[in-house]
Amino acid sequence: MSTPRTVDRAFETALYDTADAALDTAASLLAADPAADAELARRGEEFVATAWRRGWQPADLVRIVRRELDDAHVRLVAALIRAQAPHDRPRGHRWAAQLDDVPDADDTAPPRTDRFSHATAVLELYRLLVRLPGLEPLEAGEAPRRERGNRPESRALARIRALLAKAEATGYPEEAEALSAKAQELMARHSVDEALLAAHAHASSPDTPGACRIGVEPPYEQAKAVLLDAVADANHCRAVWNEPFGFSTVVGFEADLEAVELLYTSLLVQAEAAMTKAEAGQRAGGRKRTKTFRQSFLAAYAHRAGTRLRAAAEAATGAATDAAADADLLPVLASREVAVTDRMERMFPETATTRLRGAADAAGWTEGTRAADAARVGHHRPLGRG
Repeated sequence: MSTPRTVDRAFETALYDTADAALDTAASLLAADPAADAELARRGEEFVATAWRRGWQPADLVRIVRRELDDAHVRLVAALIRAQAPHDRPRGHRWAAQLDDVPDADDTAPPRTDRFSHATAVLELYRLLVRLPGLEPLEAGEAPRRERGNRPESRALARIRALLAKAEATGYPEEAEALSAKAQELMARHSVDEALLAAHAHASSPDTPGACRIGVEPPYEQAKAVLLDAVADANHCRAVWNEPFGFSTVVGFEADLEAVELLYTSLLVQAEAAMTKAEAGQRAGGRKRTKTFRQSFLAAYAHRAGTRLRAAAEAATGAATDAAADADLLPVLASREVAVTDRMERMFPETATTRLRGAADAAGWTEGTRAADAARVGHHRPLGRG
């Protein structure tokens, strides 16, 4: 039997039949033909390329495999992504960053196992890949970097990341407050500067909104999605949560997308640390904390943080407008707001609201609100319009 025919027979038997018996039969065919390995890997690269055409990106693929299967399958898909990348076209800076985050060949080498078990894992992965639906394409709206690599704002973003990392790591609240407030100030300046630069330097080729996907990981995904939505809204972006696949798509201009990613990650770290501390306090008081407590805590945290961020954003926009010597600032901000909304509505013509579930623990809500009030969102010029 020829090698391609072995792979074809295995696929015909197992890929579109979810029965265990079919999987075992197909894995046995592949295990008995070592010469089929190269063809099997080549077909896997084709499945990855097909996923890209359906709107998936490297981080999305790794995320869904991790959610649906296990570590062995994550290693396999990472290896396929790495192998397919040299044959792919350039796709922008976010895509390149995701490829950099895919484990390298040394990390993805699977543990030693028998051929049958390996073939079974490969077929389980391919079953998932061939069933992936199409996602909303992001690349069409991705804003080019316009040779941003050595510009001052790139250094500013590196400084913002460093400040937030220190704010999350320090055990001194006053130091965290100062570091986060400074990061907030830099974010606001960066965002407004980007808006004006795009309006003036690229009048003949207007800047357009982009989009990115941010993972919303279990547990308590719903409360985390609410927090991400609040951060996006405060930073003049729009977020749409895809619950089955574990991510939110955030639409906005590049500087604001970067701010959303940074601030959401930082607030999530702060929220989880505060929740752990609150649970310890509750246990010390003799009260058993439950899943409902944690869900309520994060829900309250997201609600209160959103209120604070929106108020800060409104104040910052007014301050930036009053301070700006440029009379074109308000029209620029208004036009960018319209552009973001238009892009979001074209990507997602039908959306639905979801009611937050499970936030019924009064102690959890109280502690979450208190933690959000203490969160380091800054009191200087918070995230400005982009």
